Amino acid sequence: MAWASVNIKGTKDGLLVTMGEGELASLLVELEERLSGTASFFKGGQVALEVGRRELSVEEIGNIRAVLARNEVALGTVISEAPVTRAAARHLGLETKRIPRPEPRPERRARQDFAELSRSEFSEGALVRCTLRSGQVIRHPGHVVVIGDVNAGAEVIAGGDVVIWGRLRGTVHAGATGDDQAIVCALDLAPTQLRIGKHIARPPEGKPSRRPVPEMAFVQEGRIIVRAWKPAR
Repeated sequence: MAWASVNIKGTKDGLLVTMGEGELASLLVELEERLSGTASFFKGGQVALEVGRRELSVEEIGNIRAVLARNEVALGTVISEAPVTRAAARHLGLETKRIPRPEPRPERRARQDFAELSRSEFSEGALVRCTLRSGQVIRHPGHVVVIGDVNAGAEVIAGGDVVIWGRLRGTVHAGATGDDQAIVCALDLAPTQLRIGKHIARPPEGKPSRRPVPEMAFVQEGRIIVRAWKPAR
């Protein structure tokens, strides 16, 4: 199913749920499906809800909060341009904000080089300076950079991109909030399982040994593609 009206992404402040145009009942169904589809990623988190100019009552905000609560996610802040909506949110004890006006972001390309990527995208990321061993799990709503190896049995789950400055042997899920534009880069890319958005790939069985080379994985035409990781020309 393609979700066009409900968007979930990671920011430096946590998870942001944006509700676009459409009937609220339909949006609640989409939200429920998005959350239940990646329950382990969202569980125990807190989100901000952005609703634009939509005017919501106390009951309607309560219904949204109930959907989040069923999936073990807490609603903390309502971001809206509508005074009625902000007043209803405050009545429920929620924080409120006006919709921010962010500066335009440069267009993302799957073949961006690491230097450009680090400048434009990683301001909302997490930097991990260690080797992840079997049983260790990293979860972050934004981008994740690991300076070290990700061993078999370890797991990285990110709302955005994942960069491994080392060997990737464990499991990685980039774009875990449904972002098919996310990418995974590693100096040695040989994961147990690789997921980008809702797409899954595994290495072929009996893969011959090779000299490690930096590689990048991204989604193209509905499937995960792996290419050499090098600056765009």
